[in-house]
Amino acid sequence: MKLSEQRSSMLHGILLMALFSCAAFYIGDTDLVKRLSLSPMIVGIILGMLYANSLRNNLPETWTPGIAFCSKRILRLGIILYGFRLTFQDISAVGLPAICIDAIIVGSTIAIGILIGRLLKMDRGIALLASVGSAICGAAAVLGTESAIKVKPYKTAVAVATVVIFGTLAMFLYPMLYKAGIFDLSPDLMGIFAGSTIHEVAHVVGAGNAMGKEVSDAAIIVKMIRVMMLVPVLLIISWDVARQARLHPENDTMERGKIQIPWFAILFLAAICFNSLDLLPEGVVNAINTLCTFLLTMAMTALGAETSIEKFKKAGAKPFALAAILFVWLIGAGYCLAKFVVPVLL
Repeated sequence: MKLSEQRSSMLHGILLMALFSCAAFYIGDTDLVKRLSLSPMIVGIILGMLYANSLRNNLPETWTPGIAFCSKRILRLGIILYGFRLTFQDISAVGLPAICIDAIIVGSTIAIGILIGRLLKMDRGIALLASVGSAICGAAAVLGTESAIKVKPYKTAVAVATVVIFGTLAMFLYPMLYKAGIFDLSPDLMGIFAGSTIHEVAHVVGAGNAMGKEVSDAAIIVKMIRVMMLVPVLLIISWDVARQARLHPENDTMERGKIQIPWFAILFLAAICFNSLDLLPEGVVNAINTLCTFLLTMAMTALGAETSIEKFKKAGAKPFALAAILFVWLIGAGYCLAKFVVPVLL
């Protein structure tokens, strides 16, 4: 195939994912989806999976490189632009206690997830993706980690599915238990608890709004600080995967022969630094955030397009069991930290 034909075929795949993303944005703007606080990214992966299990076999295979391009290159660009949602001023707004709680939750959740994954004899890639997604920021963290290691697309989709399910459950469960008095916390402490333990940013927003402005404001800021921790986590993961590949090359399912610095993570941090200077008009930042969401939706759709029902069956029930255990851990550990540790630090 000529180079021009290859580029044309790739463009077909990219445009297909862009079309699906437009549909995801339209569906995401409906009242029902808004009430569920599901982002266009989640709608996109659902559309991609519907496509994978219906029309995928009827379209030319030459379109596949364009879909792969969306799940890799466009994904990384979207992660970089995600930095424009954050500022370092967010850190100063909540102080040291929230940073400490976030760090404890992120570190312990990833460590426990990896350990349980080994005990369950799970695929290392899925266990790592699900653990990071539960620990940091749901689908966005899964996508960022997927870009730092090499795993098959269906594994990423399985990990995304686990954090979406339990993040959605948390969005409804937290307000119910808070209003019932079972979560016996002040609004500020409840905000720290919710922001440090609920999976997706969208889920934190949904749960926070249901519990009141005081809870919501604190929860969103704490959640944004948690998102920032994606950068050091990706650097550590990249180093560890490279080390494991050198020590046990025969068991390497996440191919990294040498340490690879995930430059998109560094650029993500640079975007946060630039955004903290407040040099861009609010309208420009909003436009960048919309573009970011669209690019990530394209990436999620592409990942879904590589995920058939057979691949979910291949992954089995273990990823969902892992996610359930981590969900219980997040609630228990997060509540204890908010109830007994944060007041001491304050």
